[in-house]
Order: sequence, then C-alpha cells, then structure tokens
Amino acid sequence: MWKMYNELIDAIPEDLTVLECMIGASWTLVRSERGTGIAKTIKGGKKGAELSRVRGMPLKELASYSKSWNMLEASLGQAAVNAAYNTPSELLAITGKPVLKSDSQKSNAFKHVEPEIKGKKVAIIGHFPDIEHFNDLCQLSILEREPREDDYPDSACEYILPEQDFVFITGTAFTNKTMPRLLELSKKAKTILVGPSVPITRILFNYGVDQIAGLVALEQELIWEAAKEGKKMSIFKHGGEMVNIQR
Repeated sequence: MWKMYNELIDAIPEDLTVLECMIGASWTLVRSERGTGIAKTIKGGKKGAELSRVRGMPLKELASYSKSWNMLEASLGQAAVNAAYNTPSELLAITGKPVLKSDSQKSNAFKHVEPEIKGKKVAIIGHFPDIEHFNDLCQLSILEREPREDDYPDSACEYILPEQDFVFITGTAFTNKTMPRLLELSKKAKTILVGPSVPITRILFNYGVDQIAGLVALEQELIWEAAKEGKKMSIFKHGGEMVNIQR
C-alpha cells in the first residue's frame, strides 16, 4: 500500500529544504527552492510527533510525513511532496511548455471530459463545486466523507467504483491514505485525480491514473496571503493555476 508514497518521496532530491511552511484553516503550504506546494488541511487521526523546527528540514524528510496517521502531519507531508513536483520548472520539464495564467474554465478537469462522459457512469469522490449539472449529462454518483443531500457516504466506494466508466478522485485521498484502494477499485474506469493536493508527476501513471489536474503556485506571495486569510476555492484566483497532464 505504501509503494506509491515511497516512490513519490524517493524521487525528491536530497538537496531541497523547507524554506517556509504554514498550516492554514483551509490549506497547508510548504515552500522549497523549487516553489510552493499546497495540500488541503485535514485534522484528526492519531496523535502526532509534535514536529518542531520544520523550517530548514530536508524537504524529503518532511515529505515522508505524508505517510503519517496524524492528519495535520500528513497535510504538511503532502504539501512538501507537492513542493517538489507542482512547480513551474517541473511542469516545464514534463510538458515542454511554461505554465501561464489562463481561463480557469479551460483548465478545469471536469470541463475537459464533458464531451466524453455523456450517458456514462461517472463517480466523483469529493463534493466539488458546480458539479451538479453532471446529473444532466451522465449517471452521476458523488461520494463524500461528510455527505450532503443525494451524496453517497464514502464507504459506498467499495460497491460503486468497480462499475464506473469515469472516476474523479480528490487529492485529499493521498492525505487520508485512501488513494491506493480507490485506484484499485477504479481500475476499469478512466481515472482522473483532481485538486491542489495532487502531485503533478508521471509517477502516478504507473498506478492506474489516466489524468492529473493539480495546482501550481504561480504567484507565491498571493497564494500565501490567500491561505493566511482562510480562502477556500478562491485560491485559484489568487496566484494558483490548475494544470492538466494525461497519460
């Protein structure tokens, strides 16, 4: 179950360090020499190790806390992983193109696949904003740890995911450790990972992922300020840019 986590961590260069970090109300941020990584702030879980002196720690060491069962530690660890991968320089190496600020609709993972999902069985893990209109396009199932009206509880994943044509998975599944099992259950579907917590790396294509839609911090000062102010989805308008890569 740890193979994917270990591969992500092992590929982080030894010479990167944690220059700055913050656990915000909505988002946790870690900055390294490459740039800023972001992950959803999650609380709870097992008692943590009471991390101290995070600044100056090798980025790879902090990234290993993505495997922690203390969710605040895991949030920091996931942000550290993303500080190695979700940066303009790394995306330039992958795509051969610079990351530029664009129309958010064009970079929206859900908009990308709308032509493909008509009449299909589609599961979305995590209740993302503005997805209810999918009900008019496909056979939609939304699975959520804290279900809203018409959502399925996340325990329904075991029953629903093996029958789907498309599965969208929130990046917080890395932090709460459900990602390996969700990918296993979704192996018959086209699988898209979505959100700021997702590492943008081709490593994930080795684990059944077909498409990645993650966040790159283009304007670091803006995104740190937005996180300090507790902004939620509006971080996409405050220095963040969604980037899509496919297998």
